[in-house]
Amino acid sequence: MPFIQVKTSAPVSEQSEETIKTLLGQAVTSLPGKTEQWLMVGFEPEYRLWFQGTDEPAAMVEVSVYGGSSPDRYDELTGRICDILAGELDLDPARIYVKYSETPDWGWNGANF
Repeated sequence: MPFIQVKTSAPVSEQSEETIKTLLGQAVTSLPGKTEQWLMVGFEPEYRLWFQGTDEPAAMVEVSVYGGSSPDRYDELTGRICDILAGELDLDPARIYVKYSETPDWGWNGANF
């Protein structure tokens, strides 16, 4: 049950959003048992972000995961996320933060897993 929220100061076209969503669906398989079938993705384009004292294009990506994973799997996913945003939005990977949150409780369809 992953949820990936992409906040970026860059504009995101509908076509780029669709491409990023698809690529994130492929990338999330870096985490064991996670698939695009259960992935939810949210976008906040043109989000005001300041990093290292400047407002140069940047992104804050939050990945929420039901259960958890290992640091090496998160590292792999971080690399893939940075590659995706660099390729689609021309963002410098050094200006992309990725934050992970694990939760033991996740609700859907009126009940929890």
